[in-house]
Amino acid sequence: MIEPFAYDALPGRVIFGAGALEKLAKELDGLGFGRALVLTTPQQTEQGERVAALIGARAAGRYAGARMHVPVEVVDDAERALAESKADCLLAIGGGSTTGLAKALALRSSLPIVAVPTTYAGSEMTPIWGITEGGAKTTGRDVRVLPRLVIYDPDLLRTLPADVVATSGMNAIAHCVEALYSQTANPVTSLMAEEGVRAIAEALPRAAQAEIDGDARAQVLYGAWLGGTVLGAVGMALHHKLCHTLGGSFDLPHAEVHTIVIPHAAAFNAPAAPEAMARVARALGKAKPEEAGGALFDLIVATGVKTRLADIGMKEADLDRAAELATRNPYWNPRPIDRESIRRLLDDAYFGRRPR
Repeated sequence: MIEPFAYDALPGRVIFGAGALEKLAKELDGLGFGRALVLTTPQQTEQGERVAALIGARAAGRYAGARMHVPVEVVDDAERALAESKADCLLAIGGGSTTGLAKALALRSSLPIVAVPTTYAGSEMTPIWGITEGGAKTTGRDVRVLPRLVIYDPDLLRTLPADVVATSGMNAIAHCVEALYSQTANPVTSLMAEEGVRAIAEALPRAAQAEIDGDARAQVLYGAWLGGTVLGAVGMALHHKLCHTLGGSFDLPHAEVHTIVIPHAAAFNAPAAPEAMARVARALGKAKPEEAGGALFDLIVATGVKTRLADIGMKEADLDRAAELATRNPYWNPRPIDRESIRRLLDDAYFGRRPR
C-alpha cells in the first residue's frame, strides 16, 4: 500500500561530469549573469582564483573569508565586499562553509547563487540556510538561497585530503538516512536516499585512501548529490538537531560531528522507524534494520577517521548542557526524545561505542 504523500520538486540546473567546470562561463551567460562575487574559504583562495580566471571579466570581486557555521560577523564583512563589487550573482567555490555564506548573502540581497562544490557537503542542493550568532546556530528555509546552477566536477575533488573525503562522505550519508525516516518522506526521495547510501558506502573506503581513486570519488559525489537533493526536499530530524547543537554551540567541525553522530542517531531511531532502517541496512549490505547503526559505525572505522566526540574537541563536562540544548525546541523525530535518552546517546558518541 502506498501511503499518501506530498512532493515538492525544487528548481535548479545541475551539470555533472569530469571537466564540467570548463562550462561555467557559458552557463553564466545562459542565465544572464554578468558580474559574480567569487566566494571561498581562506584555504581555497587558489581555487577561487582559478575559477575567476575561467570566467574572466565576469569576476566582479573575490571574498575569501568564508568560515564554518557561518558566523554573523563574517556575513556582515562579506556584505560590504558584495556592495563594493556591484555583482549580480554569488559564485560559491568550496564546501558547506562557502555555500552557507553565499546563502546568508542571498537571504539579505536576493541575489542568485551559482555553486561549484569541492566537497560532498550537499548544501548546494537545499533551500536551507544557517547563521551562527552569540554561540547559537539559527536555521531556516527560503527558496531564495537555493542555487540556480550547481556544477559538479569530480576532478575538483582529486586533491581533497582523504580524511575530508571520509567525513564529508559520511555527512552526505547522514542526509540520506534522515530523509528515509523524515516526517515528510515520500517514495521519490526515499528511492534517492537509499541509492545515495548505497553509492557512497560502496565507494567511500576506496575514495578515502591516500592513493587517489578518481572513479570512487566521482561515485561518492554522485551519492552526495542525491543526499543534498533529499536534504532539500524533506524535513530532517534528531540527527541534524544534535549536529546543529554541537556545531553551533560548541564550535565542533561540521562534517566530523555528522560522521560521529549518525550511527548513534540511526540506532536510536531504529525501533520507531523499522522500514527506513531496513532500507539503510540493505544499502549497507545488512539484513536486519537493527544492524544499520552498527554498519554505519563500521563504515567510519573502515575509512580510518575518528569515531569519538572526545577526539574532535568536545568536553565531557559539556555533555549535560548539550543534551539540554538538543532537547529544547526539538525537531520532529520518529522516536520521542527526552533529556535522559539523548544524554545517553551523546555519551555513546563521546566515547565512540559501537551501536548494538
